[in-house]
Amino acid sequence: QVQLVESGGGSVQAGGSLRLACAASAVIRSTYCMGWFRQAPGKEREVVARVGSEGSIRYEEAVKGRVTVSKDNAKNTLYLQMNSLKPEDTAKYYCAADSLCRIDFHKWQDWGQGTQVTVSS
Repeated sequence: QVQLVESGGGSVQAGGSLRLACAASAVIRSTYCMGWFRQAPGKEREVVARVGSEGSIRYEEAVKGRVTVSKDNAKNTLYLQMNSLKPEDTAKYYCAADSLCRIDFHKWQDWGQGTQVTVSS
């Protein structure tokens, strides 16, 4: 089991940018899948981006072109660069990891506590 700690959230105006970080307590094996997810009040948790075990990255349509996932293996840290933020991006953002790369992310084994992102119009 890996502990994940997100940081970098905050309040910005529409059009602004934020960079979220997810620090892992140990080296994430290359066979793991990782991802960024978000949950707005009263809504279901949804995928922002998934990183496959082979390193491929898939972005959800709602954020495609505005966010970029990167990873610093030396720091065991996953990043989410978010640009051109919109009020509808307001949510708590979580990173997660799973050794089995399950399709259903609700079953992923390791989750951070989340970091709040608030975008005002």
